[in-house]
Amino acid sequence: MHQAELQLQDFAKEHARELPAWFPTLQSLIQWGGPDVRFPLDTGQIEAMVAETSGSEPKRWIFSGLVRGAVAGHAQVALDWQNGVARLSRVAVNPLFRGQGLARPFLRLVVHRVFAAPAFERLELNVYTFNGAAIRTYLGLGFIEEGVRRSSVKVGDERWDTAIYGLLRSDLAEN
Repeated sequence: MHQAELQLQDFAKEHARELPAWFPTLQSLIQWGGPDVRFPLDTGQIEAMVAETSGSEPKRWIFSGLVRGAVAGHAQVALDWQNGVARLSRVAVNPLFRGQGLARPFLRLVVHRVFAAPAFERLELNVYTFNGAAIRTYLGLGFIEEGVRRSSVKVGDERWDTAIYGLLRSDLAEN
């Protein structure tokens, strides 16, 4: 995939059509959306997320990565305006685009969009510790592991550990 083909756009209603199909199992949905999403992902849940994107200080930004007009990636950023902290979440690459090296350039665009807003000094994220591909991507973007919350989520009969990673605005200047 040529990086010039990738465009970052604000999430639009038409981008939601395929999103539920990206998560065919409870485990894949929880891995993407955390323990508060319900399986299967439906338009009501997506609309509730989108409802948080309005106002002068929205609770959430939602982005799509487009390649040749197709939705290839999705990411959300929860916003704490008072403390200047943004939390990257619900990151996914469309199954049709996986394995093409899209995640890092897509997330690099998201990171730069977050830090283009002067209000934010910190971008953090939670990732399940078994998700090696995501962790390699985050480390490649300069995120630093700050700790692990052991047995933090119950999915079916399993317990998953969650790691927290952080990136400061000043970290970008160092890279």
